[in-house]
Amino acid sequence: MSGSQPQSVTPLRSQLNATVRVPGSKSVAARALVCAALAAGKSSVSNLPTGDDTVSMLAGLSSLGAQIEAHGDSAVFHSGIDVDHVSPIVIDARLAGTTARFLTAVSALRTGEVVITGEEALRVRPMHDLHQALIDVGFGVSPLNGVGVLPVAVHRGEQKNDRIRIAATTSSQFTSALMLIAPKLPRGLAIITEGEAVSQSYLDMTVEVQKSFGVMPSERGEHVFRYESGEYVGTQYEVEPDASSASYPLAAAAIAGGRVAVSGLGRSTLQGDAKFVHVLARMGCHVDVVGDDVILTRTQDRPLHGVTIDMRDMSDLVPTLAVVAAFAQSPTTINGVGFIRKKESDRIGDLAQELRELGIQIDELPDGLTIHPSKPRGGTVQTHHDHRLAMALALIGLVTPGIMIADPMVVTKSWPEYWAMLGDLQ
Repeated sequence: MSGSQPQSVTPLRSQLNATVRVPGSKSVAARALVCAALAAGKSSVSNLPTGDDTVSMLAGLSSLGAQIEAHGDSAVFHSGIDVDHVSPIVIDARLAGTTARFLTAVSALRTGEVVITGEEALRVRPMHDLHQALIDVGFGVSPLNGVGVLPVAVHRGEQKNDRIRIAATTSSQFTSALMLIAPKLPRGLAIITEGEAVSQSYLDMTVEVQKSFGVMPSERGEHVFRYESGEYVGTQYEVEPDASSASYPLAAAAIAGGRVAVSGLGRSTLQGDAKFVHVLARMGCHVDVVGDDVILTRTQDRPLHGVTIDMRDMSDLVPTLAVVAAFAQSPTTINGVGFIRKKESDRIGDLAQELRELGIQIDELPDGLTIHPSKPRGGTVQTHHDHRLAMALALIGLVTPGIMIADPMVVTKSWPEYWAMLGDLQ
């Protein structure tokens, strides 16, 4: 959503001491919803996040013929998608890259043509490697406005290969999309990844979610995922709390000092982003796990220290770490994340630009950033259609007067209640 009024952030009036419940993981949810839609038998997926990405995924799967009944944060699948339907349909993924990529692959299982499209910002994001891989398998793939971008039309074809190669250096979502449909192919599929994988943890997540629905790769190595032809089995699946969303209240305690507990995060096992608390601990915060809760504390007399870190396996949290790093007493260097220039925004260049607007000294690197200790000042920052920039940059306003976030409703992509949560920290 765009065109909303700027959001002002009110500095904290007292010592931070809060318990926060974050939404379910949108990454886990996307995989579970696809598995449920491909499964034989009834499924339910609970603790779904309420953001735009989940809404677009459910709408797309419904368009493909899945019979879905929504109840609060749960979705019950009475039947899966109808791959034999012949009527043409259009799926609008809006701004959701995961939805666009996963449903491009899922739609290629269908007899009738499916057009995948989205909003302008999504239509310029890279899709070529996925489209080419689907062509290599034998699916029909027809670009409608240039090769390698949306919109694209797909339909079922005769499988001509059961072993394909795909670059692992652009997006793990391409590989995950192929992994999700591999068991539904008559000859199965072996996916060979080339190059050093970005976000390897997301491929591990795909395997673990598939396992809950009765599917496992018959071969799994550093660069290969092989699946035999088989069936997903309906199940009841609960989505774990979102570790990416949890980074923001945890970072708030790191920046402002005080204590924040995140409910349920202590049992998170599938998300690479859950390791972010360990990064904050390296910087000088104290972390406890009490039951299912993660508790992060930093006393005012305990300074933050910079770190040098490869963030490729938790790349969505680069903006969060960059904001925390500005308040440290020594520089922080983030590397291994050159690929995030092609996320919802250029998460290196756009992030650096907005941090400089607030008086933070930052150097762009080919594959990351160096953030120097700084004294931020007030100002209005642009979100570049990126929910993660909006949520991370807003944290500066907890300790710096005069921070305004332009187009704040971009947070509805993953956490519509974000501004309420931030206000409740007071």
